[in-house]
Amino acid sequence: MYFIISILIFAADITTKHLVQRAMKPYQSIPVLENIFHITYVQNTGAAFSILKGKTFLFTAVSSVIILTIIYILIKYPIKRKIFGIVMAMILGGAFGNLIDRLRYGYVVDFLDFRVWPVFNIADCAIVLGVVVLAYLITFHPEFRNLNIKNRR
Repeated sequence: MYFIISILIFAADITTKHLVQRAMKPYQSIPVLENIFHITYVQNTGAAFSILKGKTFLFTAVSSVIILTIIYILIKYPIKRKIFGIVMAMILGGAFGNLIDRLRYGYVVDFLDFRVWPVFNIADCAIVLGVVVLAYLITFHPEFRNLNIKNRR
């Protein structure tokens, strides 16, 4: 089930990025709701908010380690709480979507532009939401502090 969630996020991400690339030129912006939400095609060589711009190898390496770690956890260990599996699947799908961009183009395609926030994409949404929910669970629900990964299937 969790890999299906990852695949759906990945598919939505690469499909929307492909549509933006085919229909727009880099840095072109199309207002959907004037001064509130635009579709703006950005080629981001950094991470969130374009930090560490141009460090494609670093992000490729880190993303690869994260992806492999999540796949290992999802395959090797029992997931006792569905929410944990779901957030891991969200992070996995998003990380894989952005990794594919970096490997293919040397940058990540961003296009969701709310004008008061840096431009981002569906993969970024999945990663951020997954990490925020995971942080919340670990912080406010003691059973998530020790994931007890020693209990193998």
